[in-house]
Amino acid sequence: MDYRTEIQIRGYHADFYGHVNNARYLEFFEEDRWARLENLIDLRKLVAKGLVFLVVNINVNYRRAVPVGETVLVGTTLEKIGNKSVALNQEIVFKETKEVAADAVVTFVIRDADGRAAVMEGDLLEEIEKLAI
Repeated sequence: MDYRTEIQIRGYHADFYGHVNNARYLEFFEEDRWARLENLIDLRKLVAKGLVFLVVNINVNYRRAVPVGETVLVGTTLEKIGNKSVALNQEIVFKETKEVAADAVVTFVIRDADGRAAVMEGDLLEEIEKLAI
């Protein structure tokens, strides 16, 4: 997995128990998804066509608590392209050991200008296939 995002865990990431709060993992995953999307896809071109990315499902497995002071790496890979949805695998690992702290499958659709989920075909499919790189 290509880890694009490095995050130093700070006090404001932590809950009462001194480790990363479960909601923060979602923010870490989102940070890396955006980095990957912005790096590989011309998002402005899609927005100009009235296309918007919408997360419709996230399944997270919390594997290990991450304490304040640790550094983690976040990675995203393409799992599958469906007819109207795309699934991404995401992973947060400890920088030093590469031990998995959390992993997730995130499913999104692309809403078209009419408010419906766009079919993954033509130019749109070509753009989304760039996530396989």
